Amino acid sequence: MYSGISRRILPKWDQFVTSHSSRSTFAFSRNHQGNIIASKYIIPAIPIQIFNRDKSTSIKSSTSAIEFKLTHPRKKAPPLPVFEPITPSAEEAVTNILYNTPAPYPSPPKRHVLNCLVQNEPGVLSRVSGILAGRGFNIDSLVVASTEASDLSRMTIVLRGHDVVIEQARRQLEELVPVWAVLDYTQTSIVERELLLVKSPDATSVLPDDYADYKARPLTPSEALRQKHAHLRALIDLCKIFKAHVIDVANDNVVIELTAKPTRLDSFVKLLKPFGILESARSGMMALPRTPLLDKKASVIEEEEDAGVDATMLPPG
Repeated sequence: MYSGISRRILPKWDQFVTSHSSRSTFAFSRNHQGNIIASKYIIPAIPIQIFNRDKSTSIKSSTSAIEFKLTHPRKKAPPLPVFEPITPSAEEAVTNILYNTPAPYPSPPKRHVLNCLVQNEPGVLSRVSGILAGRGFNIDSLVVASTEASDLSRMTIVLRGHDVVIEQARRQLEELVPVWAVLDYTQTSIVERELLLVKSPDATSVLPDDYADYKARPLTPSEALRQKHAHLRALIDLCKIFKAHVIDVANDNVVIELTAKPTRLDSFVKLLKPFGILESARSGMMALPRTPLLDKKASVIEEEEDAGVDATMLPPG
């Protein structure tokens, strides 16, 4: 609509702005008859510096950053401080090493097996157990029995503790008059055996708490008999796995015997708990060292080495 007038008026707009610094100016428009009229219009003053600043920024070249760097050189960073190393004396070095050395990590108590050969006389057991109790040991197992000699008894003790403390207790036991020797079988290959006697109830008499709902239902005599025999067959199958023996069968309980390692006895007791355990008894661990097997070839080589003459043992000349 104003295309003809904008071509004639807009090119002179810059001259008009620069020549009029006041806030009043003229606005052009058309009336209803189509004639162009000029009316005085108040506009805010436009600073000339804004136009000049926008023009200056748009004219900057791509090398202006390089020129700025050349005209404003970067300041050098101050040098780092230099510290002379301190040479400690021998006493200070040893003190620092001892101070910074961490404390040894406490190892867990270890299982030890002690075999005591004592005189077969009254009061020996109380003296040995009193020394161990004075050092705060909790005895896991203690078995005393006579040996092939009538006046000699063998005492097998199983306890847990640190190696240093156990060695001190062993030496203290050897100082007793009725004690002949104390052997530590902890690092030795030994044969361990323990006897277990356990009494398991009948399925129709005593059941665990997990089967309380099943127990509440009354059984007919035939069902009770079948249940009893099924329970006995399950016990016998478990005993066959562990090579245990059923040594007594009654109307309401069964007695089972098992001789094995202590760890194997613990596993058997865990598997027997669902059947129910009325009472149990364990004899304690007995131990004897195994006899080492020597290879024939190794023994022949050792004999050949012993037969040779060591030249270093000969006299000079």
